[in-house]
Amino acid sequence: MRGEVAVVGISEIDPFESRGRSPVGLMAEASRLAVADAGLRLSDIDGLFTASSVYYTPSLTFAEYTGLNPRYSDSTVVGGSSFEAHVGHAAAAIRSGLCDYALVTYGSTQRSDRGKLVSQAEWLPYEQPYGMIHPISPMALIAHRHMHEFGTTSEQLAEVAVSARKWALRNPQAPYRVPLTVDQVLASPMISSPLHKLDCCLVTDGGAALVLCATDRARDLPRPPVYVLGFGESADHRNISGMPDLTTTRAVDSAQRAYRMAGLTPADIDTANVYDAFTISLLVLLEDLGFVAKGEGGPFVASGAIAPGGSLALNTNGGGLSYCHPGMLGLFLLTEAVRQLRGDAGERQVTAATTALAHGMGLTLGAHATVILGTERAL
Repeated sequence: MRGEVAVVGISEIDPFESRGRSPVGLMAEASRLAVADAGLRLSDIDGLFTASSVYYTPSLTFAEYTGLNPRYSDSTVVGGSSFEAHVGHAAAAIRSGLCDYALVTYGSTQRSDRGKLVSQAEWLPYEQPYGMIHPISPMALIAHRHMHEFGTTSEQLAEVAVSARKWALRNPQAPYRVPLTVDQVLASPMISSPLHKLDCCLVTDGGAALVLCATDRARDLPRPPVYVLGFGESADHRNISGMPDLTTTRAVDSAQRAYRMAGLTPADIDTANVYDAFTISLLVLLEDLGFVAKGEGGPFVASGAIAPGGSLALNTNGGGLSYCHPGMLGLFLLTEAVRQLRGDAGERQVTAATTALAHGMGLTLGAHATVILGTERAL
């Protein structure tokens, strides 16, 4: 399906605080803006793709709230990778004639709800009785293992947060407008050894949406199409005790499938948007996505490679560590990728960007979905 489906509309709303809106209200407003950005009306939307950490049946809640009557809907929930998965599913549905205009949407008021992790509905009987704090303690286990196997240091992990803040300083929507140092990360409170508070993502509200349609329809719409070039997904565990290898994830599989479909390699990617719930999770994913060899992520990030001016333009809006993280980040990775390919990223714009990768992670590195997008020049 390379190049047969395109993103034609995007939006983000209230990426820090929701100003009194409900999660479905954020979804609805973000959707209205994305549909308008595409030059369409809500009544044109006949495919609905959504996930939620609040609503048991988010597609029904959204349809009722907005009056939408989709002929195809998908509420796949695989954590923060849900929305990258939705893009692939929507592209397949459009190609199959199951819908013409697909809407992917999400909203969360996690910050307004004082950080309550409402997405963890089930008790984890093999781990929680032993003091595991989800999701950070599983990530701490991954960090310890990576340190043991490859010599990764806390200072190197801190560089991930520092680089994210440097990008965020170029984003007028980012909430924290002061630089961050390695020493400040290491001086922040220890939450689950070896991870400090500033090794962890923000807790924010936020809504986002995007619209997709077939390429022949996209070329008649007002915004420049951003084409879906490649897609892959893979998953293997829910509990961290079920993860086969603490330093390698199924992102290897999802990325290889996406690269193969797109006919590209990691070296061909102009800008990457990779889920950064924690500094260690991002470092592991950079290795698994092929941007650096396994075990070499620590020196790679410490070299400044992922900061502005480095070799990899990564999470250019500041990512989950310094821009927003409303429960699930995946859709915001996609909107930033589209913004870069449209040339609409302002001070953080990557020069002549024609390809972008967005990779979503679900739960404790258990679910993965990779999307590769490109401009007309990339076809």
